[in-house]
Amino acid sequence: MSDTFLSMGRRALDDLAAVLKSVSDQGIEGFISAIVGARRIMLHGLGREGLQMQGLAMRLFHMGLDAHVVGSMTTPPVGQGDLLIVSAGPGDFATIQALVNIAQAAGARTAVVTAQPTSALARSADVVLHIPAQTMANDQAGSGSILPMGSLYELALMVSFELIVLKLRERAGETPETMRLRHTNLE
Repeated sequence: MSDTFLSMGRRALDDLAAVLKSVSDQGIEGFISAIVGARRIMLHGLGREGLQMQGLAMRLFHMGLDAHVVGSMTTPPVGQGDLLIVSAGPGDFATIQALVNIAQAAGARTAVVTAQPTSALARSADVVLHIPAQTMANDQAGSGSILPMGSLYELALMVSFELIVLKLRERAGETPETMRLRHTNLE
């Protein structure tokens, strides 16, 4: 007999709780410090990770930060004082490494969010935020998450980013009201 929707949901939430429990406060603080210290912030990710990066860009914008999604026609050139944040859950991607190289050559700092903190990409970054969740790189072990493929990592990104925004909001003196004032009215 198959699991009920509720029992599957509980297992997924347990998986997420285990990931969040394992995220280092030191890693979160380093990531937040990199954001706070940046002139402009560019964000990039592939696939569903990319959607989470777009969500973080939107929240940073709501906080009044100069945040942009790589590939958008309005993204300015990256340079000195800027921060490129990329997500590479499974580890190394040649396209993401190329963007990191470009940003570093232009004088920007780089932050990698990943489940594989010892990857070559992570080792090349200035800041690494380790989200220890199942991705496509390790979803075949049999004892992993109930969620398929890289879904646990992607879900952990979304929740982690929202919690990071709460910490940033507090530091910046922002409120839900001031953030709401920056939300688009073209919907």
